[in-house]
Amino acid sequence: MTSTPRPPSPSPSPSPSLSPSPSPSQSSLSSSSSSSDEEAAVNSFQVDLRGLVDLLSHHLYSSPRVYVRELLQNAVDAVTARQAHEPGARVNIRLSATAGRVTIEDSGIGLTAAEAHSLLATIGRSSKRGGEHGLETTRQEFLGQFGIGLLACFVVARQIRVVTRSARDPEAAPVEWLATDDGSYTVRELAHEARPEPGTTVHLEGRPGSEEWTEPAKVERLARDYGSLLPYDITFDDGEGGAPRPITDRPAVWDRPFPTPAARRVALAGQCARLFGFTPLDTIDLDLPVAGVRGVAYVLPEATSPAHRAGHRVHLKGMLLTDQASNLLPDWAFFVRVVLDTDTLRPTASRENLYDDETLAAVREALGGRIRAWLTELAASEPERLAAFLRVHHLGVKSLARHDAELLGLMLPWLPFETSDGSMSLEEFAAAHSDIHFTPTVEEFRQIAPIAAAHGLGVINAGYTYDADLLALLPSVRPDLKVTELDAGAVTERLDPVPTDVELALAAFLSTARTRLEPQACDVVLRAFQPVSVPALYLDDRQARQERDRTAALDNADSLWSGILGSLRGSGPRARLVLNHNNPLIRRIAGLPDATLTGTAVESLYGQALLMSQRPLRPADSTLLNRAFLGLLEWATHSVENPKDAQ
Repeated sequence: MTSTPRPPSPSPSPSPSLSPSPSPSQSSLSSSSSSSDEEAAVNSFQVDLRGLVDLLSHHLYSSPRVYVRELLQNAVDAVTARQAHEPGARVNIRLSATAGRVTIEDSGIGLTAAEAHSLLATIGRSSKRGGEHGLETTRQEFLGQFGIGLLACFVVARQIRVVTRSARDPEAAPVEWLATDDGSYTVRELAHEARPEPGTTVHLEGRPGSEEWTEPAKVERLARDYGSLLPYDITFDDGEGGAPRPITDRPAVWDRPFPTPAARRVALAGQCARLFGFTPLDTIDLDLPVAGVRGVAYVLPEATSPAHRAGHRVHLKGMLLTDQASNLLPDWAFFVRVVLDTDTLRPTASRENLYDDETLAAVREALGGRIRAWLTELAASEPERLAAFLRVHHLGVKSLARHDAELLGLMLPWLPFETSDGSMSLEEFAAAHSDIHFTPTVEEFRQIAPIAAAHGLGVINAGYTYDADLLALLPSVRPDLKVTELDAGAVTERLDPVPTDVELALAAFLSTARTRLEPQACDVVLRAFQPVSVPALYLDDRQARQERDRTAALDNADSLWSGILGSLRGSGPRARLVLNHNNPLIRRIAGLPDATLTGTAVESLYGQALLMSQRPLRPADSTLLNRAFLGLLEWATHSVENPKDAQ
């Protein structure tokens, strides 16, 4: 690029031309509002370009890299306008970079001197707002719409030089617009030989400290990232004498013809590996012509947290808008990564994300519907692929099924649950149990599962994410099933009772046990159950826990709240300690002649059962455990010192 000496700045300083001048309507408004003061005057806002550059680079844009996008955007819009004005015109865009300098040339619509004054240096004004300067192409056909434009390139440039010639006015001379980061610019006409054909060339001279952003390899990499799907041929020249290299790579992979579906899957998997760094488990076409969306969703090959919101790649009319769009899909679709092109969604002012409006909400819902339809198709025609998917992403499908009873019914034969009969689908479990019980926590399930399985009680672990919600919906798709939370009574009823004469013989023991656990709001019952190795089982339910919490609050309340809470005393079932008469230890404890030792042993069984259930201990429970532990130690040491007393 040849350097053109900067002409002396005209006087007065041109920097006020960076500010919007008052329109006639503004003037009339000012006149009417200042009728009481004839001396009031209308003033223009003054813009500090250095402050603007700081705002753009540190607040509006996430990185200086966006200057390449702005250059490509302006060139593409200029070419679009040229083709609208002159259908059939041959157009091209050439980007080049050498150390400290970046140049982009297009054969687009170009500018006259008046347009250069008006559009290149006025913040907030855009030539893409249909009808300005004789341009009738609708605004929606352009990429840039915010009027920030070329000035955004000052995030990396010390000086911007534009040489342009208008295609709308063949008699107009070429124009040079030269601006520096101090907020000044000049416009001058050049000889016709300076640019014989219509179009625009933009030269950027890098500012000190921005060398990495104008390095040729980096510029080419950024141009490919942003512009690979743009609708016009764009080439890059690194100034080393080789042939210019193409930047655009059209059509998009998902729109290319392939000889076989397998070849298409291989090509899409290759794109996924390049863009996202993984080989997809499967691909989902996202073709929404009504919404102006075309792309593909890649299914992650490994499970991921539902709370993780990785970004998706969104192109707007071919230009990469963002690779971190987190609001594109419903929250439940966390198991896919998407790349797509759209011409309907609105960008934010920084053009680095999607504007969350009604259009995006509709597209989000439609994309979610497409992913749901893919699951439905797999369930109907390719159960092996569905099973492979669910082995990895059953959590995502469960999340989706919470809001879709039809999908839940469809997925019943496939969704895995942890049950007292092993890991299986709800369909398989329901075939064996018409009355389905569930535990709200994993700990409760692990305590009760072996006993429930031994006695034919169907229990599902609802302690995992989404499982409780799905079980609550199950009767809506299978009305013949009854789903209830497991309670102490249901378990106790399934356990074998001991013979009446045995229970009468142990009445004194049971009375002692109940008396010792009365302060813990816990009943004691005697049953015979498997496995024999479990001496005692602690059971409670929601009502029992609520009553226990109310009692704890009552103990710590003042007189006023004590009266209120006392009036709320419930009559529901309490927690139960179920003693296993099949266990030899229980039978030995029941035969102890010392009532005090018997009570201490019962408290120890209660504490051990609590710990096995992994429930949080209340202060009263901790006190009981300490007392029982120390009591047993004292009894054991006393027995060693006085063996005759122990006999």
